[in-house]
Amino acid sequence: MSETIVITGASSGLGAKAAERLASEGWHVAVVGRDPERTARVAASVDGSPFVADFDRLDDVRELAAALLERYPSIDVLANNAGGLVSKRGLSADGHERTLQHNHLAPFLLTNLLLPRLVESGARVISTASLANLSGNVRMDDLEWSKRQWFGGWPAYGTSKLATILFIRELARRAPLDAYSFHPGYVSTSFGADDTMLKLSQLVKPGGFGISAAQGAEPLVLLATGQAAPAPSGTYYDQLAPYGRTRRQADDPGLAGALWDRSAQLVGMVAAA
Repeated sequence: MSETIVITGASSGLGAKAAERLASEGWHVAVVGRDPERTARVAASVDGSPFVADFDRLDDVRELAAALLERYPSIDVLANNAGGLVSKRGLSADGHERTLQHNHLAPFLLTNLLLPRLVESGARVISTASLANLSGNVRMDDLEWSKRQWFGGWPAYGTSKLATILFIRELARRAPLDAYSFHPGYVSTSFGADDTMLKLSQLVKPGGFGISAAQGAEPLVLLATGQAAPAPSGTYYDQLAPYGRTRRQADDPGLAGALWDRSAQLVGMVAAA
């Protein structure tokens, strides 16, 4: 029986490449995406199953979790890969700052809703973070970024990726499973398509300056299959190397716990002990 991986943000970019690679190695891929046509196309190409969810709506995340639990008695890997840069500050359908919701709250909720099944399955949880965490600053008094300047969304993006690393480290502490985060490298995809600087870079060099989506998918694939360089649960990888550089806040267990509890409140969950 093939192993099952759920990959969010799998309708394009490195998520789609990871789905392609893992399917070629015999995995069954639950392809999660926002766009129904692209999601269905990728799922068909890898003989996987499409699931459509818009992380701008937490009800979509809840429906996604219910559909996954109904479909799969066992889930071997959850790859929280969806997210991105929001160039203009705005609020989600749930009233949260969109970067926070897309990159942190939605995967936090999905992981927790699936957590009993993941633990039963002896699963791994992998979350796509970023070297941009070094520019992040998690402030418990301003998670929604209402007190700070926006600057094209980059500080909020870096902060959301720092939150990803903190979330994975706290998950590793709270749950009996392996959890990792990773920086895929600077990947030439549709990431930040609305950002002025990235638009200019495309004019200078069409196709972008980064590595390919297939190269960016490599850490996800190796972590999913257990072939990555060994490191304790909770470790952040910089591409293929464990113990990547992080902002000092990433090493604060008190902050990780506080962020977990506040996130649980924001998504309507009771904070776990």
